[in-house]
Formats: sequence, C-alpha cells, structure tokens
Amino acid sequence: MAKAQSSNPVRFGPPRDVEEGQWFAGHRQLHAAGVHRRSGQGISGTAHEGVDSIVLSGGYIDDKYGEREIIYTGEGGRDRDTGRLYADQTLSSPGNAGLLLNEGLGHPVRVVRGLKIRGKKRVRATGGYEYCGLFRVAEHWTTVGKEGFRICQFRLLKLDPGETAQPHPVTPGQGEDTTTEEQLRRIVAYERLVRDSKVARKVKEIYDNTCQICNCRLVVSPGGEAYSEAAHIHALGRPHDGPDELWNVLCLCANCHALFDRGALQLSDEFDVFDGLNQRFVGALNLAKEHHIKVACVRQHRARWADRFVG
Repeated sequence: MAKAQSSNPVRFGPPRDVEEGQWFAGHRQLHAAGVHRRSGQGISGTAHEGVDSIVLSGGYIDDKYGEREIIYTGEGGRDRDTGRLYADQTLSSPGNAGLLLNEGLGHPVRVVRGLKIRGKKRVRATGGYEYCGLFRVAEHWTTVGKEGFRICQFRLLKLDPGETAQPHPVTPGQGEDTTTEEQLRRIVAYERLVRDSKVARKVKEIYDNTCQICNCRLVVSPGGEAYSEAAHIHALGRPHDGPDELWNVLCLCANCHALFDRGALQLSDEFDVFDGLNQRFVGALNLAKEHHIKVACVRQHRARWADRFVG
C-alpha cells in the first residue's frame, strides 16, 4: 500500500466512476477508487502541489461540518494516542500550506465525510465514509482553539456541478501583483508578526508596561525599559473579528497573555480575574481611570470557552 500511495500523484477534480453520496467501507476502498490517496491521514497533498482531498473524521472539536459550508481544522499538534492537541499548528506544515495553495490557485478539494464517528481518544468512523463532492478553499485564518492551542482553519464552500474554483490572493492586503508562491511565503511570515498598533502602544503607555493581572513589570534593560504585550479581549481577525480599540485591549505580561488568549484566565463582568479551568478567583484587574473596557468584549471572550473540551 505504501508504494502505491507514494507513486500515485496529486490529481484534482472528481474521482472517476464515483458518484457524490457514494459509500465506502474504509480508507483502503477510498484509495482504490482514487477518492483519497493517503490511507489513515486526513489530508492528501503536499505544500508544493496542493491538496486534492480531505477526510472529515471528527478529530478536531473546533470543526463545523455543514452540507455546503465546512470549517476545517488543518493538521499538526495532535497526539495520535490521546487525540488531544499538545502544540500550536502552523500554516507552514505541508497539509496546511497545501490548502493555502489551493486557495491561491483555485484547486478544488474532494471531501469525504466519516460516518458514525465514535471514540473519545482515537475517534473512528464506524459507519464507513461518504464522498461529498468538490469544495473550494474560500478563506483561512489562525485562532486559538477550544483546547488552548493555536489552530489553522479553512472555510470550504461546496461547488455546484460545472462550477470551478477561482484563484484569489492569500496574502494580507489586496492588489499585490505577486506569484502565488510569493504570496504563500508572505502569509506564513505574516502569521508570526506581533501586531504593534497605536492602540497597543497606548495601553502599554497607560500602565507603564505593567501587567494588569499579576502586576509584574518585566524590566529588560539596564536603562529600565520594560516589556509587555497588548492582549485583545475580543480577538482580532477571523473568525472572531474583534476591534482594535482601547476598550478591547489589556496590557499583560507574556505569561498572563498566553493564559488569557487560551481561556485559562478570564474576566467577570465586574472585571475580576478568575481561573478559566477551575473557576477560582485570582484577583481584581488593575484598571486605570482613563481605561474603560467594554463588558460586551469580556462576555464574548468568556463565551469562546463556555463549551471547551473537558472530557
């Protein structure tokens, strides 16, 4: 089987002699029919060629499966034995970079859905697999998932019969006359950048780089300069689309920022800090008189973690 898979090239489009809705017993049958080439793997493709098929197996709790729209979590960071995430995902991993290439070049993706998903640690499709047709990669983003690690997500939209996926830029900004390969290099580099907006600089100035949660001021030079980070309460970017406004930003140390971004620290409506894992009170948030946080942002942050995985 391994030799057959390695010599079988990426091929985009519908599988030959396979109808939408057709059932398959397992990965071996999917491979034999040319539906999905990578037995036991969710993503079939490479960073240099693109992704020709994916299997929806319920492995990530942040996924959303609809008939015509799918929010699909990419690969990486998951322990195969426990089924849990243990590390952040990146857009530079082969399968995720391949899906970016699909978005940029307009390659369609064959989608297979696992049926009767069972298991808490290692989930399995106990009811076989269904071929769901062709989808296009409409957009992508990175966010912190319900398990507390950064994940790469892709929005897939169903293609109607005869419809073709159209290429479009995947880099931040519009109208850049660059090759898709250069766009991919830029987007992978962009995800590593830390936003340093006027709002971020303002909140650091208000608190003199002192953490609003633990009151730690990290001095990093003999001259007394300190380091802090701006944490958006209602997260920026897709899929959250929070605003870059002073009333949506906290000044935090790196540790508290990491815990807050992952829901391990949260705020009450009264701006008390509590442990998001055991609900215990931590302390009162330090708030300057000129810094007015909107309660709606605090509530949105808490809502993100209301149904997080605890099993």
